[in-house]
Amino acid sequence: MNPISLILLALAMSTDAFAAAIGKGASLHNPRFIEALRTGLIFGVIEGITPLIGWGIGQAATSYVKNWDHWIAFTLLLILGVHMIYNGLKHEDAEEEKPNQHSFLILAVTAFATSIDALAVGVGLAFVNVNILVAAAAIGVATTVMVTIGVMLGRVLGTVVGKRAEIVGGVVLMLVGATILYEHLSAA
Repeated sequence: MNPISLILLALAMSTDAFAAAIGKGASLHNPRFIEALRTGLIFGVIEGITPLIGWGIGQAATSYVKNWDHWIAFTLLLILGVHMIYNGLKHEDAEEEKPNQHSFLILAVTAFATSIDALAVGVGLAFVNVNILVAAAAIGVATTVMVTIGVMLGRVLGTVVGKRAEIVGGVVLMLVGATILYEHLSAA
């Protein structure tokens, strides 16, 4: 995977966490940087670990699907991208109750929920030539930065920008999948 694809993947993986962070920031009165950074670190660590787990699962299956692995990576990224776009476009009718402060447990559960796509991406990355430690670190760092910024911007920007960020993230995931497919097919 080339460096630009890696950066795009890391940013795409962090957009759903960014959207959640905007919501978390919007629910706080004058969020402090330390709360934003704490939230960013929790999300970043979880988002960085999940592709490693997915990669391990994918490695176990590599020998069985070696001839069509690029199609698996493309399909997973396409499905995840479409899902992110769908979530970004759907309207939520019910207004969620906003907490006064965020507990570690609530943040960890939210971070895990937004990192399920990174787990699936990790499975897909097992089928292509990529250094998973570098990819996971890039995803973790990008998520930490994006979530920290998202919390700080949340009170001002609200959920509208968060939904748009998820749509952009979905499009980027699909582009990364198409790039993987193109690189494999053009090398054959």
